[in-house]
Amino acid sequence: MLKTLIFSSSLSLFQLLLVIRLVGFANPQFLFGLFAINFLFTSLFSEWPWKGKPKKDEPPAEKKPEENPYLLADPTVQVAHETLKYMRRGLNEVTARKTAEIIQKICEIPAIAITDTERVLSYLGAGCENHKPGDKILTATTKYVIATGKHKVANSTEELNCTKTDCDFPLSAGVIAPFKCGGEVIGTLKLYQTKDGQMPPNIVRLAIGLAQLLSMQVELAELDRQSQLATEAKLDALHAQINPHFLFNTLNTIVMYSRIDPDKSRQLLVHLSEFFRRTLKKSGHFITLKDELDCVRTYFALEKARFEERIQLVEDIDESLLEDMIPIFSLQPLVENAIKHGITPKDGNGCITVKAKKQGRELHLSVRDTGVGIPADKLEKVLQPGYGSGTGVGLSNVHLRLQSLYGEDGGLQIISSPNKGTVINLRIPLASDEIRTDNQSVAYGS
Repeated sequence: MLKTLIFSSSLSLFQLLLVIRLVGFANPQFLFGLFAINFLFTSLFSEWPWKGKPKKDEPPAEKKPEENPYLLADPTVQVAHETLKYMRRGLNEVTARKTAEIIQKICEIPAIAITDTERVLSYLGAGCENHKPGDKILTATTKYVIATGKHKVANSTEELNCTKTDCDFPLSAGVIAPFKCGGEVIGTLKLYQTKDGQMPPNIVRLAIGLAQLLSMQVELAELDRQSQLATEAKLDALHAQINPHFLFNTLNTIVMYSRIDPDKSRQLLVHLSEFFRRTLKKSGHFITLKDELDCVRTYFALEKARFEERIQLVEDIDESLLEDMIPIFSLQPLVENAIKHGITPKDGNGCITVKAKKQGRELHLSVRDTGVGIPADKLEKVLQPGYGSGTGVGLSNVHLRLQSLYGEDGGLQIISSPNKGTVINLRIPLASDEIRTDNQSVAYGS
């Protein structure tokens, strides 16, 4: 546009001087008119008004996705970024191969090897037919790095000192850097070149930097594993509290019937054995919604024998959710609590409703009772371990297990009104198909 303005102004002045010379007449209004006419015609026949607009016959240019300049500038950062999802799983043949492929793609290294302290985990590039995953480490240089925890640069085939003699060794130099976890060497990263000469300093720095970054990722994987073990130990301890508590209450009911109705007592023993057959055969801390509901029904049958028509159980369940995994003993203790503390103290009959529905990526469960409710001054205390009568492992146990699996916001939510009843809600992240398994021992949404 600036060029258009300059051209229009110059043309207008030239025309004005020409008119003065030929006619001897001119004024500012005449000059302004000339400028306006020249500017209009110049604009119409120039490209600036439409600059940046696609032509009718041309499709608009595709907008390229923005790229992180740090990833483009530093290959070590780019490698660390792309390998994170693999190395967080620990150091093994699968993660080593994925990592080596990423390094080779980004850094264009002729040959790359990743080992643990004894064997080759991955080897890509020149000479890979001689060093396969699972083979023992042969180069003395690698053994030196594992023993000392210090990187080593080998600038010749002799310095690499490979003890394998029945192959055409194509590598002329290399740099070996250690992987460490907790200060201990757990493996090595090796970058090789095939042309004669010393290893370039930038490749040496690259190997050292990559080894340090990947070591940090392996350490994060180990921290995750230790955290998972701690969570599982806590879950095991809480789970161990539930079984004796439930068994004690149920046996009291059976003992009562053994005196007044032996046949009923035998029937309840069958229910109890079925209950434990279902729950104790499960490994891990998860169970299908269907199996948990079977536990609820078996427990309710035991309590129904005691309270008869005073209690009723209603189910409002989305059947498409029956195979989804939920923490074991997450509904049964809530139903037990509703009977013991909600319905039993109430004059007259009561109803317990168990509901399950899907909302977004979560399974929403609730247990509602028409019991006496919880006073406002006690509502905040009922989830504290040991609060209340008996051993007090019901609500607090479920609450703590859910928080261990899903975080502080993943526990029970209680809504209660005195003389109207109580609703206990819990939300379970739905697992994706590939991890829909009852052997899963830690939350899938974590």
